[in-house]
Amino acid sequence: MDKLKPLITFTQKQQSNLGFGLITLLTVGSEHIFSAFAFKCPCNDWNFVYGNVCLLVPALALLILSYMLSNKTWKLVTGLCHRKYRLCRIRYAFGFLCVFLQITTTAMVAPLSWIAVALLKGVYFECSMTGANVTLFRHQLCSQKFPHCWTELEKFPCDGTSIPQSERMALLTIIRAESQVLGWLLIASVATFAFLLTCLARCYSPISYMQLKFWRMYSEKESDYLDSFTSQHAEKLAKRNLTSFFELTKPIPMKNPPKRAWEKISSFYKYRSMNDYYSILHKYVSTCEDLENPGARASVKSENEFSSPAALAFLDDDKLAL
Repeated sequence: MDKLKPLITFTQKQQSNLGFGLITLLTVGSEHIFSAFAFKCPCNDWNFVYGNVCLLVPALALLILSYMLSNKTWKLVTGLCHRKYRLCRIRYAFGFLCVFLQITTTAMVAPLSWIAVALLKGVYFECSMTGANVTLFRHQLCSQKFPHCWTELEKFPCDGTSIPQSERMALLTIIRAESQVLGWLLIASVATFAFLLTCLARCYSPISYMQLKFWRMYSEKESDYLDSFTSQHAEKLAKRNLTSFFELTKPIPMKNPPKRAWEKISSFYKYRSMNDYYSILHKYVSTCEDLENPGARASVKSENEFSSPAALAFLDDDKLAL
């Protein structure tokens, strides 16, 4: 077991990067299976529509699925209809957009991986472009070397046609080369954007590298203990209620956080220097004078200190922080 500790420690420290890598590998595998067993270019006037649908619609589905699987999405939108009037405030709306941008940045990993891999493979692009009824494209692609290109371009992706095999393969090689160029440009653009975004987040970080590293550790521990305490308390409450029901006795009094407390610790934490508090929970228990009735008195500057989304959202993201 001791020999596995370095591997376990490394996995825990790199769990965000490993998560991104796993998402990418799953996307690549799904694309390979789909293109090998399900994709079949119709080789008619539907080429353009069919190719683009197979290229873009799965990417859109992956984007929506990524939004749905993100806890931050539901943390952001839960109860939003009851506080929609706050979106009219510029400060709150800006924080909302920052958090949504952060969620979107993470959610784009899977769909961009799909599009990049599909472009590198080239089958969707060649099916789509052979059905594109664009005169400029056909002028650029077709020449006197490809006499069938002008009239039978949509049939090129399919075998068993009257088009000579050498002519068909030569033209498809050109289209696949263009597709691969677009794929590598997309990968380079995404990598550059991710690097610049991370640099921007670090540049405007209100805290130092070591304090940021400490905050990361604290956030992970707090999240683990929150899940553990929540599970234990829910188990105790369920046992108490069932015991009371079956034994026909009055339930033993148990203290539970009030609704107001849950609302306050469910918001994104807006911080500037982290000199005092490292999370919204840390700030709440430290500043609320009456924990049993948090709505009565609280030594906070304003309601916005607890209810606004994170103004510096990028640092509230373990995918970009380290």
